[in-house]
Amino acid sequence: MRGVWPAALTMFAADGSLDERATAEHLDWLVEQGAHGLVVGGTSGEFVAMSGAERRRLLEVALDAVGERVPVLAGTGAYSTAETVELTLHAERARASAALVVLPYYQRPTPREIVGHYRAVAKACRLPVWVYNIPANAAVPPLPVAELARLHEEGVVHGVKSTLPTVHEVHELRAATGDGFSVFYGGFAAPLEAMAGGAHGWISGLLNVTTAAGAGLWEAMRHGDLHGARDRWARLLPLRRLVTDPVVRGASDLAIYRGLLRLWGRPAGYCRAPLRDLDREELARLERAWQSVEEQTAAPLEEESSGPPAGRIGSWAEGGDRRQAGVEGPAASLASEHAN
Repeated sequence: MRGVWPAALTMFAADGSLDERATAEHLDWLVEQGAHGLVVGGTSGEFVAMSGAERRRLLEVALDAVGERVPVLAGTGAYSTAETVELTLHAERARASAALVVLPYYQRPTPREIVGHYRAVAKACRLPVWVYNIPANAAVPPLPVAELARLHEEGVVHGVKSTLPTVHEVHELRAATGDGFSVFYGGFAAPLEAMAGGAHGWISGLLNVTTAAGAGLWEAMRHGDLHGARDRWARLLPLRRLVTDPVVRGASDLAIYRGLLRLWGRPAGYCRAPLRDLDREELARLERAWQSVEEQTAAPLEEESSGPPAGRIGSWAEGGDRRQAGVEGPAASLASEHAN
């Protein structure tokens, strides 16, 4: 398991129901854009707003849409151990590639209780379990490097999505566990640094709108082209800032992603309350900001001495080994994908 894995949005209809067709179309598009794998039912998939039955159905829809083209990491974590086991067993039966189990949240269990939670899930299931280390959302401390390494040695966990405010844990985990333990960077602040430190991949909600460019970044790093990777990341920064320093105040990152997809003519779905979507005025503001991003990133990348041919890769719908031929410019390429 390697590469860039979008933490895929779940598409809800205007009435709040699960829009299976739009979800399948979005997942198919992400794969066509060059995703090396997908995370389904994670934070960006709004799993906390879904019932257990909906989460199971979402995974089934995703696996049907993706087939065997790329692996699927199923978000199966819940607060209770019993529900987490139930969802993970379903993911195992549905033939997901692995289970992403978030730290048990809200009630603030102790470190001993958290470790016991993962041991219980692993004992009940054969599916490989990954730790979703996201203390900011779970309101509990992250599992430290030494604990993750110990759990891996015991055969309890097989990977981690490291969504921490720092990136050095990626380097330390690689040194402590080796290639048998999948270490994925899970933020959108420092994927370049994480890849340089040995991360096996990058998982992020941002990749819902930057899959191809993210794949280009990964390919550059994979070929040892640090200069090209830095260039690609520099070109991604203006779009990332639409989320980290949003032109639309009071809107979630998920609403921004959906707004961009809507502007590009892609299936975007709706957020589930209490999250809200952009109104017409906010969408117009986002469109103006996006046009500015396009202007900043319009120049082609420099030719490089290693890695895949550069050409005009680096646009949002081109990049990596699966770039779309004959398409130029971010908006044009995305519009072309929609038409196809």
